[in-house]
Amino acid sequence: MTFPTQPLAILALCLAALAAAILVTYLVTRPPLVRATKLWLLLGLGILPIGAAFAGNVQGFEATKEREFCGSCHVMALHAKDSDDLTSNSLAARHARNAYFGQDNCYACHADYGMFGTLVTKAGGMRHVWLYLTEYHSTPLDEAKKTIRLRAPEKMNANCMQCHSTEDSLWLKVPDHRSSLDDARAGRVSCASAGCHGLAHPFFQGGG
Repeated sequence: MTFPTQPLAILALCLAALAAAILVTYLVTRPPLVRATKLWLLLGLGILPIGAAFAGNVQGFEATKEREFCGSCHVMALHAKDSDDLTSNSLAARHARNAYFGQDNCYACHADYGMFGTLVTKAGGMRHVWLYLTEYHSTPLDEAKKTIRLRAPEKMNANCMQCHSTEDSLWLKVPDHRSSLDDARAGRVSCASAGCHGLAHPFFQGGG
């Protein structure tokens, strides 16, 4: 058993422990319900548990952005392994070596673009959990390579353009970029295709 080292996780555990201590003390000693007792119960039943839930949820929210979490499903193990490979030249691995993405490269490249992108991505992540539990939990990796697909591949360019705006002069100096500019912006040509920058995960047939 490993003890968490993340500050929010530690905070959540400490708040939960304090709330439990207050409640156990009350149940054992049964003090009269004077004002001071009610204030302690307010802490133990309300403020501390709410604080623990908030800190725990924020920590959990952040943890689900990490590549370790994304690769915890066996059908995603090769994706995580490739991203960790310092000798790999795949798009995923190269972005994993970028300090701006690092351990969050899966999330950074697959998160939905827009003001509410984070919330939409997390809601969509619940769909992934459901599919894993109902369809892919016992799926052999070789079969998963053939059946797992990007849900909306035409939207992936929008994710690329969060960082690569297609408007920078350096980007536009590349002849292939200029010639395919309208198609790339419209999602008719994928940045992560065999004819462009290559599949992000070339060992998966679905390219996802």
